[in-house]
Parts: sequence; structure tokens; C-alpha cells
Amino acid sequence: MLIMILSTLYSVFSELFKISPPGLVPFVAPVFQSSSLASTYKNEFFATLIMIGLTFAPGKWIAVTQPKTVVWAVHALTVIAADVLGGGQHVNPAMTLAMVSMNKCTGGLSEAYTRISGQMAGGLISFPLFHLFSSSFHLNSLGGPDYARVSDNNVSAVALLARNEFFATFWLCIAVCVLNFQCNFGKYHYWVKQTMTAVIIRVLIETFSTTGPAMNPMLGTAWSVFAYGSFPTYTSHYFIYWISSILGALVGALIYTLYAGGIFCGKQIKGLKSSKQVAPVKKKKQ
Repeated sequence: MLIMILSTLYSVFSELFKISPPGLVPFVAPVFQSSSLASTYKNEFFATLIMIGLTFAPGKWIAVTQPKTVVWAVHALTVIAADVLGGGQHVNPAMTLAMVSMNKCTGGLSEAYTRISGQMAGGLISFPLFHLFSSSFHLNSLGGPDYARVSDNNVSAVALLARNEFFATFWLCIAVCVLNFQCNFGKYHYWVKQTMTAVIIRVLIETFSTTGPAMNPMLGTAWSVFAYGSFPTYTSHYFIYWISSILGALVGALIYTLYAGGIFCGKQIKGLKSSKQVAPVKKKKQ
């Protein structure tokens, strides 16, 4: 009896394993946490699905028949739509860690781990899911961030590629912090700041094109897993898309905090803006 049950379970597991993206299982585990963190996980998971589906489509499904300006406009609209439909989630491990460093995530590293797991699970499922969709309707398959392979021993070449992701994510982080924490556009604040965010993302994509850019470790790895069938085995991939991208976001968060003041990595920083606001008034000479 036990053998029969185990055989049936194995058959089911084998079929599920064949159709599931490589490496998905570890990123599913956090869904079984406390209800609040499980909700955070689900939000990031579905927001990532929406973000990839909407923002990657213009380049493959619209660009073939429309001029570049139209594609850019549609991309801007899909960036806004993805944020609205996704509930304003991070959908980016680098930005999640930047927010944690600035004490913007109340759950700290536990919340960060949960968010990043949801993002990775969403990313690993998104590309094969939308590939199935595009194949069914005879559309071009979605692409993803990639770069010309270089040897792990070619330190200077890897460093150049890493610099590309560092600065792309650095400027993305600066833009997100300024638009979300400093600007106030009044009644239409959300729509104005999201439109500006979309424009900045497009500018960064055009400016830092060497590595895609991903500006998002999840996108770099999730696409590579789908495109090549397994997690990358070369060190340079993780250094370019994870280490340099996260460093770019953290440096961006630090620069912003040095200006605006606040907490960075547990340390209270007064900030240049705060110092100017409380500058002592000089006494007039008698």
C-alpha cells in the first residue's frame, strides 16, 4: 500500500518537476510563513508576473510594427500600469535591500528575504509562462537582459560590465528615492511621479544598454535560467547582475540619505538638507 502511494506521489512529482522552472522550489518555501509575510510574498510574486508581462511586451510585440517613439510611450504606460496593478511592490531585490538599508521596510531582513523570494519565484515562472502565451498566439517570444559572454578570468571586461549595472541601478535608486520621498506633485502626485519614473527607466535602458540593463538582479537571473535552461555557472553573472547592482542601489541609498537625512544601515544621519534647515541665525552686530 505504501509503495503504491509513494509511486503515485513520485509520478506526480516527476511531472511537476519537468514543467517547473529550475531552482523554483527554494523560493516557494517563504509562502508558508506567518500570514503577514505570506501576504507580502504573494504580493511580490504576482506584481513580478504583471511587471514582466507588461513591461517586456512592447519591445517584442509592438516594436516590430511601430516606430521607436510609440514603443517608448507604450513602455511608459505599461510601467505605470504594472505599478498600479501590482500594488506598488518592489519587484527588485536591489531596491528591496536599499529600502531595508534606509529603514523603509518595517520587517527588516525577514521582510527583505520574503520579498526577494517572491520576486525570484515570480521571475522564474514569468518567462516560461509568457513564452507559452506568445507561442499560442504566434507572437515573438519575450527577451531579457543579457550581455556578450566574457571569461571569468577577464577581470577588466567583467568590471566594465559590472560598472554598467552599478550606475544603472544607482541612478534608478536615486530617482525612486527623490520622486517618492522628496517630491510632491499635489493632487496628481502618483501619476506624475510614476510617469517620471517610467521616463527615467527608459532613459537608463537606452543609456546603459551593454548589459540590458537589468537594473534588477531577479530579471538578470530569471531570464538567464529560462534562456539557457539552468542557473548560470559562471561567477561573472552573479557579480554583474547581483553584486554590482545591489552595490549601486546601496550607494544610491547612502547618497540620498546623506542629502535628506534619515537612517542608513542602522545609523542616524542628519543630512545636508536637514542641516541647512536648522542652521543657526546669525546675530546682528550691535
